Parts: sequence; C-alpha cells; structure tokens
Amino acid sequence: MTADYETLAKTIAALTEGETDQVALMATVACEVHHSDDRFDWTGFYRVTEPGVLKIGPYQGGHGCLVIPFERGVCGAAARTGETQLVSDVDAFPGHIACASSTRSELVLPVRDSSGKVIAVFDIDSDQPDAFTQQDAQNLEDILTAVFTGL
Repeated sequence: MTADYETLAKTIAALTEGETDQVALMATVACEVHHSDDRFDWTGFYRVTEPGVLKIGPYQGGHGCLVIPFERGVCGAAARTGETQLVSDVDAFPGHIACASSTRSELVLPVRDSSGKVIAVFDIDSDQPDAFTQQDAQNLEDILTAVFTGL
C-alpha cells in the first residue's frame, strides 16, 4: 500500500479542523500518515523544547530516541537548517543516530508555526533502502503546512 496523498490530506484536514493544541495535532498526523503507507516503519514528531534540542513527541512504531541535539542526526539537520532531509541510505549520512537498527532510509520535514518558526520535525523512517521520493516530501510538506501554520 502506497499513500494516497489527496485522500490523506482531506482526512487529516477533517480530523484536525478547529484544533489548536500542537500535541493533539501531532498525534493525529502521526497516526494517519503512519497507517497510510507500508513503507512507513516509524512515524513521529520531535518537538523543539529548548534552543538546540528536540524531544520525542507523538509517534507510531517502536521506541524513538528521547532527546536529539540539533547537531546530530537527520532530525537535527532538519531542525538546524529548516530544510527537508531526504536520506536514501542512513548509513551514509554523517552523524546518523540509529534509534532503530532496522532503519534504512529516512525523510524528515521541519514543522513551522504561523510565524515560520520551526517548532518540531516530522520524522518518517523506513526499513527499506531509498524508500522516499521528492514527491513524498512535497505532499507531506503540504499537509504539515495546512495543519500547523495556523497556530
């Protein structure tokens, strides 16, 4: 099963309409995205809780890392640069943090509030190499923008 992004975006919009609590929104998005595609092995948010620090937020899948500094890993790179990170082979990514040994590829997207400030990153791991495309990234960026920029 591969994500039907048009349906996924409509479902998430309907479920989150009127909600302003960041954690509730993150939990809903993580759940819906995780169950939309067989490639998605771990799906969740790391929240910016203090300058330079990400902490685990709502997620689906096995345990995640509890704390990730901006200087480390794919999630840290997305938070530090404010740019989406599409990594086809995590073993080739300098400073990759192996929260799960099964992860082969990763897609991490910055999450911004209405002022453009990065408030979290949305992390999707796959146990398949080269699992993600630029189209996946664009569709997920659009969903995150629709959900979080009103906050």
